[in-house]
Amino acid sequence: MPQTADDLDAVAVRTWCSLALDALGREREAIDAINVYPVADGDTGTNLYLTAESAAAAVEAVFAAHETGTSVPSTADAVRAMAHGALIGARGNSGTILAQLLRGMAGVLADEAGERPGADRLRLALTRAAASAREAVAHPVEGTVLTVATAAAEAAGRAPGGAGAGVVAQAAYEGARTALEATPGQLAVLGRAGVVDAGGRGLVAVLGALVEAVSGRAPDRLYEPPAAPAPSAAGDCPAADDPQGGPAFEVIYLLEAGDGPVERLRARLDALGDSLVVVGGDGLWNVHVHVDDAGAAVEAGVEAGRPHRIRITHFAADRVHARPEPAQRAVVVVVPGDGLGGLCAEAGATTVLARPGEPPASGELVDAIRRAHAREVVLLPNDGDLRHTAAAAAEQARAEGIRVALIPTRAAVQGIAALAVHEPDRSFDEDVVAMTAAAGATRYAELAVAERQSWTMAGICQAGDILGLIDGDVAVIGENVPETARGVLDRMLAAGGELVTLVLGEDVPDALADTLEEHVREGYLAVDTVVYRGGRQCAPLLIGVE
Repeated sequence: MPQTADDLDAVAVRTWCSLALDALGREREAIDAINVYPVADGDTGTNLYLTAESAAAAVEAVFAAHETGTSVPSTADAVRAMAHGALIGARGNSGTILAQLLRGMAGVLADEAGERPGADRLRLALTRAAASAREAVAHPVEGTVLTVATAAAEAAGRAPGGAGAGVVAQAAYEGARTALEATPGQLAVLGRAGVVDAGGRGLVAVLGALVEAVSGRAPDRLYEPPAAPAPSAAGDCPAADDPQGGPAFEVIYLLEAGDGPVERLRARLDALGDSLVVVGGDGLWNVHVHVDDAGAAVEAGVEAGRPHRIRITHFAADRVHARPEPAQRAVVVVVPGDGLGGLCAEAGATTVLARPGEPPASGELVDAIRRAHAREVVLLPNDGDLRHTAAAAAEQARAEGIRVALIPTRAAVQGIAALAVHEPDRSFDEDVVAMTAAAGATRYAELAVAERQSWTMAGICQAGDILGLIDGDVAVIGENVPETARGVLDRMLAAGGELVTLVLGEDVPDALADTLEEHVREGYLAVDTVVYRGGRQCAPLLIGVE
């Protein structure tokens, strides 16, 4: 549940990061679609999502470090983690600016924690954020996310005195939304395309999450984007608005350096290209610039300090540097246990292990796609909660020149069904259609142990009860695994089925598989059963019915 303390303490910061990540995940494709400035490369939504994901992961790590104790992290620890995570994970022009906005806020919230009322701290934090973001951009342009951030800070400052942090956050959101709607009239390229600024729209989503985090309710007026404009006539936009007419490369790297060398670096990079943004401080910086001479931009970083995580993207080719000749097609699968990982690897898939309570980040999925070393990749996330993460990873891989199809599998048994019909010799589209159909025709279930008394769709459960979840909802409550599993199978097979897949957890005896196979054989004619060992996985039993 969202924080309702009307303040931005550590728990609210954690909630804000989570809600912002969800909001950017929902809007990622729409934001990508309106990305026309500074380069129309269609990745602003993806870059904002990846930056927010890194920030959220850093905050979760701080909370995880406190799990063994009874306390939660301090506000200072939480906001500093958020800012650091955003800094090291910032992607693209928009993500780099978002990282600086969060860093500006963190500087106030960490230093002022407990010394001012929450509303006053939030006002000052938003003001500092907008100012620091402008300072980080070599040549600020109005009609961009910088304008939206400034309007948010000014609106927060006009909120009634004595109001709570929730009221201040709502005022900032309203100010940002109003400024966003005005951006087409401020920046010619937006006006010609008939869109609002993509980065500004992302910031509105982040501020909407802030409202919900500190007040416990969504903003009073959610942002409703205008209808999609008709495509502009060819030649409408000048060459400067087209990646073909601007610098050829985007260069991004983290840099360990002092303040003095970074100031000299800014001047050198500003002479080399445009869209220069340098954010950070205290010895660690994130550098972003568009240039024609990528080597010179990296060399400048070497002279200033120690650059690492260097990423160079060629706008014209829309890919990272050429790689050796890859295979034609591969499948990347997220698996909940090492047993299924071995099974999928034997079938030729590249696997990513999802450990209990530690879902893979988009970076891990992108790394797996790269390891697959193929021109075409089918991605099977096998978890509904990974849909935004997987979508962002797929978009990032596409930017590197890899054709990626994301099949939205929600459970491992759906991934097994999809992998079973994979045929790399047929066309990519035909293969994806067949795999999607197989996954969609597979109902999924799992058994879990109730941790506490709770209301469910199947009634009240007690701590220690065995829960049978079908398609994500509790459908059966039992006292033991065999009884609950039989109840789940009966409910699933009542709607028909030809094949039952059972995936047993590490500590589940083989006798359970024998019992359930016999139950299916005796009660349901012409239904086959296959059994796999899942190894260390969070659920004692996974069930699929095709």
